[in-house]
Amino acid sequence: MILELADIRIQPGQQAAFDEAIQRGLATVISQAQGFRGWKVNKGIESPERYVLQILWETLEDHTVHFRGGPLFPQWRAIVGPFFAAPPVVEHFELLGQGQ
Repeated sequence: MILELADIRIQPGQQAAFDEAIQRGLATVISQAQGFRGWKVNKGIESPERYVLQILWETLEDHTVHFRGGPLFPQWRAIVGPFFAAPPVVEHFELLGQGQ
């Protein structure tokens, strides 16, 4: 299992609209992707224009090749991209350990 972590900064004053857009995009687009296993999104308290999106993928290639190179990626970016203040910083992680 691979964790995609996206650090997203949006334009000021757009939080309510982005809250709806990102959840809609996750439910209608990302959820259709090959290897998709789940998601979680958190929004900043001290930095209200900052969001941290976590998506679980079966393999790295499910995100980097199949999703990013396929037809779903432009659909996703059309929904959330207009809100971005800068391109998101995206990294991938493997699970080392887990507790409660």
